[in-house]
Amino acid sequence: PNPFNPTTTIAFHLPHVSRITLHVFDVTGRRVRTLVNGKLPAGAHRVVWDGTDDGGRAVAGGVYFYRLQAGDFVATRKMLLIK
Repeated sequence: PNPFNPTTTIAFHLPHVSRITLHVFDVTGRRVRTLVNGKLPAGAHRVVWDGTDDGGRAVAGGVYFYRLQAGDFVATRKMLLIK
């Protein structure tokens, strides 16, 4: 997912049914988008972020982070949106 324009795909695998959250944050730590907030079945998943915030507005180019949380598991990764 790095760098990207205009979209990026975040892929992950769940070993069992899990309640997950997948958020996108800017470099100041402000949450700009919630991509997933709920239960997903076990298996492979792909979530697309189109470079917009929760209001549907395009975000500025730059560094963003996504945080995937499923139970005790947390992963944070950096993304670079090129405009």
